[in-house]
Amino acid sequence: MLLKLCFKINNYKYFILPFLVFFLAVFPSICLSKTLLEKKYLISGKTMGTFYNIQVFGKNNLNTFILKQKIDMRLKMINNTMSCFLENSELSVFNKTRANIFFKPSIDFFFILKKAENLFKITNGSWDGTVKPLVKLWGFKTKKEILKIPEKKLINNILKNTGFNKIHISKNKILKQNSLLSLDLGSIAKGYGVDAVSKLLKNHGFKNFFVEIGGEVFAFGKKRNKKFWKVGITMPLKNFQSQSIYKKIKLNNKAMATSGNYRNFIKIKEKEFSHIINPKTGYPSTSKVISASVIADTCTFADGLATALMVMKYKKGLKLINKLKNTECLIIIKTKNKNLKNFVSKNFPEI
Repeated sequence: MLLKLCFKINNYKYFILPFLVFFLAVFPSICLSKTLLEKKYLISGKTMGTFYNIQVFGKNNLNTFILKQKIDMRLKMINNTMSCFLENSELSVFNKTRANIFFKPSIDFFFILKKAENLFKITNGSWDGTVKPLVKLWGFKTKKEILKIPEKKLINNILKNTGFNKIHISKNKILKQNSLLSLDLGSIAKGYGVDAVSKLLKNHGFKNFFVEIGGEVFAFGKKRNKKFWKVGITMPLKNFQSQSIYKKIKLNNKAMATSGNYRNFIKIKEKEFSHIINPKTGYPSTSKVISASVIADTCTFADGLATALMVMKYKKGLKLINKLKNTECLIIIKTKNKNLKNFVSKNFPEI
């Protein structure tokens, strides 16, 4: 029917049918060739006291030097916004601000505070970015050695000056109710950095890439072999090698963050205390959970939830994750017999 139609229109169009057959036969290989021609580039560097590693697939003449400059510039901007260690960072300046004084935030600071506010509400306070005084009291992020457990009275007094609900965030301005209230966004800063770099790569037209900052990741598209990205969750025990894998999962346009208490801790009179502070008690977490991995649409959200799961009872944590859309988790606990046992949410993408 097509051949007859071609001849009726014009004699020279008898080429259409053979060309159509040829095109349909060759088109898949053309597409495949284009995919295979994409080259994998590795970009790495330092940021936020840790390292970042990026895999990106792009054209053969991609200028990675310029791309790395843009990535470094973006990450430096974020670090200058929310670092606890830089005296002149935006976060440090805010921490010095007195109560009920309007503070005009940058776009990054405003966005991360809105995300932090959401995390605080969703977790019912199990994630709280105002525990900085408690972290310092217990000897974390300081060179001061703690020789004895802080007094309960002192902890309770500090708790009066914490609580993310004491920060009011409105359009273009924020204020805090208490002058002693101070922020520490370290538990979501790397995740925010991952999201920012991922957005930068998307805006530059990249369709397949993998971003990792200090263990927090975002995977977009696929690898060159058309397979989804695979990520390993490390064995959550101190005496295991850092590369020992507990579980492998696949990521498809998702972020993943893991929090654990098995490497960062202090000893007071031979007793170990986790670096993760329970915002409700003021004491280091005593939960059975030793590792929590969260998969979500953004790494900021995954990062904060993973921290919250470390202080929550694992059953309560699972219940929370199963209520959230597009969010999954793997929680590992240590039993009384010191064995590892894991619990996963309904649709956790285990390989």
